[in-house]
Amino acid sequence: MSQEVGVKKNSISRIFIYLFLTVSAVLSMFPFYWMFVMATRPSSAYNSIPPTITPGNLLVENFQKVLEQIDFFGAMWNTIILCTTVTLVVLLISSLAGFAFAKFKFPGKNILFLSILLTLVIPPQLGLIPQYYLISKAGLLDTLQGVMVLSFLNPLGIFLMRQYVSNSVPDELIEAAKLDGCSNFRIYRSIVLPIILPAFATLGIIVFTAVWGEFLWQFTVLRDPDMYTIQVALASLSTGYKVDFGMILSGVFWATVPLIIIFLFFNRLFISSITEGAVK
Repeated sequence: MSQEVGVKKNSISRIFIYLFLTVSAVLSMFPFYWMFVMATRPSSAYNSIPPTITPGNLLVENFQKVLEQIDFFGAMWNTIILCTTVTLVVLLISSLAGFAFAKFKFPGKNILFLSILLTLVIPPQLGLIPQYYLISKAGLLDTLQGVMVLSFLNPLGIFLMRQYVSNSVPDELIEAAKLDGCSNFRIYRSIVLPIILPAFATLGIIVFTAVWGEFLWQFTVLRDPDMYTIQVALASLSTGYKVDFGMILSGVFWATVPLIIIFLFFNRLFISSITEGAVK
């Protein structure tokens, strides 16, 4: 009888957990739904009382206005190139650095690692002027290279990779590979890299979304409309006294869709990384 009571309590608690997760998911999705609703409505619906919560029929018309104002697909292509390049380089550098900090001993390792972590507490706005000066002197203004080059070194990525390699890659496995004559890079490629793939997915999503949503540095470096990223291009839609919220939110809605696709594509590896860390 005690077992039946325990099962019943467990079932009730599970129902409450599922109910809480369902409500949380709905609340999390509501801003995206509201953005979709506004993208299908005229601009006047933005300030309507009571608020409009049902979709309209102006999604195509509002998006056509976006295409008339900016080179939407060109900006999307620039953003995809920027985010993909930065993500791949950050994953490579962060995983190599994390592997070195986790499994190798060299002079000044702890001081160097601490110095990298300290950069996380420095607001990026403080370095805007000297960074702009360096990019200007290098002749990289109005180029995607000028936007991406300062994002290749990611302190958070190095920290995450170092922690993941320390917990997931046994020292005995590395020592055995060294006895077999494997070089350090061979160990990284054949042993470390397959183990840390879930962490790759997690860090990749973090970096990709961060670069996709970054605005200040991209707006500072890029002045040529042909080189605009999607954030800078969408910002140009709100210039003037009259703001067409339906048009702007239509552009924002379609600019958000690739992020959702990326997350859904890597969702399994992302959850695997979190649950593996929790089990460990």
